[in-house]
Amino acid sequence: MIYKTLRRASLPAGIALILASPLAFAQETETEQDATTLDRIEVTGSNIPRTQLETSSPVQVISREQIDRTGKATIAEFLQTLTADGAGSIPKSFGTGFAGGGAGISLRGLGASSTLVLLNGRRIAPYGLADDGQKVFTDLSVIPMDAVERVEVLKDGASAIYGSDAIAGVVNIILRRDFTGVTGKASYGISGDSDGNARKASFTAGIGNLAEDDFNAFVSIDVSKTDGIAISDRRNRKWIGNGDLSPYGYLPFGGSQFFNLVGNIIPGVIDPDTGELLAGNATNSPVGNIRGPDGQYVSLPGCEEFPDVGVTDPNGGCLWETQQFRSLTPSEEFGNFFARATFKLSDSFDLYSEVGYSKKKNVFYNTPSGVSGSWGYPGGPVNASSGPGATVLGALHPDNPLGVDARLRYAAFDVGPRVTRNTNEFRRFLVGAKGNWGEWDIDTAYLHSSTALVNERDGFLRYSAVRTALTDPNSPVGWWRIGDDADLNTQELYDFISPTIHANASTTLNMIDFKASRALMDLKGGPLGLAVGAEYRRQSAKLSPQSFTDQGDIIGLGYSAYGGVQKVAVAYAEIAAPVTETLELSGAFRVDKYQGGDTATTPKLGVKWNPADWIALRASYAEGFRAPNPAENGDGGLAGFSTVRDPVRCPGGVPAPGATAADCGVNLAIITTPNPDLEPEESKSYNIGIVLEPTSSTTMTFDAWRIKRTNEINQGDTEEALAAGRGVRGDNDLPGIPNSGTLLAVSVDYINSSYTQVEGFDFDINQRFDMGRFGKLGLDLQWSRLRSFERDDGTGVVEYAGTHGNCDVTNCIGTPKDRANFGATWDVGRFSLSSVVNYIGSFKNVAFEGDTCANSFADGTDAPRGCRIPSFYTIDLSGRWKATDSFEVFASVLNVTDKIAPLDPLTYGAVNYNPLHFSGAVGRYYTVGAKFSFN
Repeated sequence: MIYKTLRRASLPAGIALILASPLAFAQETETEQDATTLDRIEVTGSNIPRTQLETSSPVQVISREQIDRTGKATIAEFLQTLTADGAGSIPKSFGTGFAGGGAGISLRGLGASSTLVLLNGRRIAPYGLADDGQKVFTDLSVIPMDAVERVEVLKDGASAIYGSDAIAGVVNIILRRDFTGVTGKASYGISGDSDGNARKASFTAGIGNLAEDDFNAFVSIDVSKTDGIAISDRRNRKWIGNGDLSPYGYLPFGGSQFFNLVGNIIPGVIDPDTGELLAGNATNSPVGNIRGPDGQYVSLPGCEEFPDVGVTDPNGGCLWETQQFRSLTPSEEFGNFFARATFKLSDSFDLYSEVGYSKKKNVFYNTPSGVSGSWGYPGGPVNASSGPGATVLGALHPDNPLGVDARLRYAAFDVGPRVTRNTNEFRRFLVGAKGNWGEWDIDTAYLHSSTALVNERDGFLRYSAVRTALTDPNSPVGWWRIGDDADLNTQELYDFISPTIHANASTTLNMIDFKASRALMDLKGGPLGLAVGAEYRRQSAKLSPQSFTDQGDIIGLGYSAYGGVQKVAVAYAEIAAPVTETLELSGAFRVDKYQGGDTATTPKLGVKWNPADWIALRASYAEGFRAPNPAENGDGGLAGFSTVRDPVRCPGGVPAPGATAADCGVNLAIITTPNPDLEPEESKSYNIGIVLEPTSSTTMTFDAWRIKRTNEINQGDTEEALAAGRGVRGDNDLPGIPNSGTLLAVSVDYINSSYTQVEGFDFDINQRFDMGRFGKLGLDLQWSRLRSFERDDGTGVVEYAGTHGNCDVTNCIGTPKDRANFGATWDVGRFSLSSVVNYIGSFKNVAFEGDTCANSFADGTDAPRGCRIPSFYTIDLSGRWKATDSFEVFASVLNVTDKIAPLDPLTYGAVNYNPLHFSGAVGRYYTVGAKFSFN
């Protein structure tokens, strides 16, 4: 049978929910099918305890063993391998982004802000930095990996139980509830290139048996230190770590291509993810050139000292290689502490408390800053490349051979790389009581959760100071000597032009909740269950702007600041009605009242039917609601960057006469203003599925789903803003077309656009083989297929499924249609060997379906590798040997075959590879460790 009754005596505390996984159903068939003493268990997605493990909603339950077999070092890395994760997730490789240092999951590709992450069934204060300066999300890296007992993923969209803002679904990370004894673990990891060394250790100790001693208390400590990996250390991996893509068929100069953000040598390129001037990014940057009277660049002394990059800038001047500066992965140090205590107050009630603390530091290196470019701040755009604001080398400057003011392009190698340091502290305190009062099961608690983050940066240039040191003979620190004479500079000068800058961010969540459940009456299929609940929460967020960015005075660095408070009162009710032995109906209704704002009413309906013991059909419908966050309608604003097609210089996707293909993928500074009149986002979710258990060792599930999100909160349309005269252009007009210079910046508001609709299906299968003296073999497959990802922002429907995707929607990670994981575990005696294959399907290298190829050349021909990012897979192996009952040795190898990530010249979250294929950039990675435990 698919649904089993459970006896409490037969299950250790905290294990019951693990059996919700299909594989566990199969494994428990023989031991549980004869149980006659019924007990009630909790299932994610419902507050009503029940005797059946499956509800009408699809829930993926991942046990601790399944997490361990992947060899992943953090819970964030593991969750981002789930097939339900999609575009918009935030990997740690985005080290210099607006949300650098954080890691988030994006179910169904709808963005990390639409995925509700819970810790032990309750919310977590969000990360201090919003992704893209707008999308507030939960940082997964604050979760102590070794304290995780299991993870439950509710995949049918909005939840009327946990929060109406769970538009894409819920990830519930469940930590240990009780522990007795002592356990410790230590591991060491190193890549196949002998770098990225990771040292981890954890220790857990607990005392007391709740049944015998009336209490249980334990503490868990988790510490880690990981060395960073430089992009330049992967030059042996073809395009990984190499800026010049000409050996792979691409034209050597970025301006000759349609768009090649990471493989270009275009002066003044802006990174859309970070809001920073890349000065040629990770390939070749100008060492020091000034523009002469003929418009050509003239090289400054010192260029010949740098390696020949094998390419020539048609505008003259010299170029150099900057790959050596950028990080592939940041260095990280973190410590996590978690403690829980439970005390028996009476035969009916327990008092429980949880305390959590996490501190994490990471350091990410990027290319040296350039002295020109364009960026924005609340006061408007800044153009340091042309016009009166252009950065020039003064006529009297001792390094100026022309004797007149001349525009300067210069990668400040003498200043050094730009370095970003994030220090984030997370605190969590929970105290509550749980028990029985008459016929009611009651749980109530107070939660306080907060984050405090300091973002500190070195190597960035202060615009006003740079202009002073390059043009003013009376500069307080003297001339900024450049090129061959940079060794004449003083530390006082560098402190003047490149001060340390910082931003502070904080978030706070205070919540009190109450929930109660009981059986109302007996129906033919079992008791009619009712649950009611209420909560009140106050959530605040504040981000101060990076030093001097509120004045537009840091070259190439975008502005981001916000502040606001949300106060929400919530009430909800749920009912589960087993109408017959084969049919169960369920429903829930939630009301969220935002102080000074909207009131949301969100229902959820479900049905589950068992026509036979080996089959179950299920369906659910839910509505969702997300109110604007402080970054969208509070105080502050955003001046970041995105990639757009210039409607004047690239009409219809084809460069106009005199323009280049780069105008079809402009890195545009976008100045966005919060909008207090924003309406909330709303959603409707549909799911229909089937669960099959054709044999006692085989379980299969198939679910088809659709989520439609309307009234989306996005940046205003750039073309409309340009048409309204809210854009800024350079002075290089096209012949005969006034005001047609290179697009530099545009001002927009946050608006409610039209809708996004995603739909697809999930297929899971689990198979177990008992091989006698040869042990047991378990196989499992998860496959998610994205059938459609369409979006209408008011200008027409655009399809993103199977494409690289719009960077505003997918973080330029792309939207592959297929993701699959295949796992195998063989247990024999004291040995266990596991393998996991992670597969990501191919996708077209176009911005959206039907668009021109994103890596075409200016003449319209495709690049030699075609207009497609190939599929990619890795194989991970792990093994364990339990030497004694108390001592275990384990090891893992990630990316066993050392697969290289496919070349992706479009993405901006990485260098020449897609962040989805991160393990293919790092290469093979080894981990060994040992664990001891005593009860």
